[in-house]
Amino acid sequence: MTHFSVPYAQSLVAATPDHLLVEGRKDKPKSLTADQIALMQRESESLDREVRAIERTYGEDHLDLVLALGYVSNLLGNVRVVRFLAQRHATILAEFQRVVEFHQAA
Repeated sequence: MTHFSVPYAQSLVAATPDHLLVEGRKDKPKSLTADQIALMQRESESLDREVRAIERTYGEDHLDLVLALGYVSNLLGNVRVVRFLAQRHATILAEFQRVVEFHQAA
């Protein structure tokens, strides 16, 4: 079970539009001005839109990352490519190795 602090819960109530609150519970925290509540509502709506946008592209992004990781792994399996990168692009080789090692450890 997840536990939230009282101030966090109050801020959620404050940022929730009145029509979404439980019937009879429309009392907003008194310490916030109408402008602050409106700002919180706009920010909450913006955050909701951003989360939905991320959810829409997550699968596609994940597939791209899996394919890229497979490609980099294959590159590192080729001795000639590794030798070339070591001689001319050591920093890139180190990053490729770090990415593959990180994935293998996960």
